[in-house]
Amino acid sequence: MRISQFWTLMNDEFGETYAPTLARDHVLGVLGGRSVTQALEEGMHPRLVWLALCDDMDVPPERRLGRVDAPRRG
Repeated sequence: MRISQFWTLMNDEFGETYAPTLARDHVLGVLGGRSVTQALEEGMHPRLVWLALCDDMDVPPERRLGRVDAPRRG
């Protein structure tokens, strides 16, 4: 997963306004007590960070790969 795809998933799931705040302020024990932003800045793979956040925020499995109605990119 690229960082751009990570942010697309974040914005789709949590909204463009809330996603950056959540990433900055929400601390996850499974990420070693880091926020999403800290984990990414320290080089943690975006997919691992995304899945950890999904678990913590109870994102249903069917939404973890992105929106079904999202346009396909060529």
